Amino acid sequence: PGVVIGKKGEDIEALRREVARMMGLDIKDLQINIEEIRKPELDAQLVAESIAQQLERRIMFRRAMKRAVANAMRLGALGIKIQVSGRLNGAEIARSEWTREGRVPLHTLRANIDYGLAEARTTYGVIGIKVWIFRGEVFGFERPGELKSDKAATG
Repeated sequence: PGVVIGKKGEDIEALRREVARMMGLDIKDLQINIEEIRKPELDAQLVAESIAQQLERRIMFRRAMKRAVANAMRLGALGIKIQVSGRLNGAEIARSEWTREGRVPLHTLRANIDYGLAEARTTYGVIGIKVWIFRGEVFGFERPGELKSDKAATG
């Protein structure tokens, strides 16, 4: 958060002015909340962007993928899948490669899966990075206003 806010909040004020200008709003009507992500290794979008930055710095794609998988699993993810597609290592023919550790149940509706997509713009072209992180399953979801007696009556 400190990077976004800046010294004495000057960066956040510049951001507010720019967003207000783009949206056509008065700066007094605009409120921006900055929230810190405690474990960035468990946020799929941040993992994908991190791998993209590494590929742009010419780090080998398999090493970047394996490092991201290891970090996510170490911090408590139940599963992670990473797919990179494009001219990997500057090959003439584009291909897709993926790695997975743990379980990533994409067909399970109650699975809490975070998805992130990023692009690395290399000298050979664009490489796409997709990341799925499985954090667990969601149980006990009830709609607001729904009573337990309604469920019992309907069966």
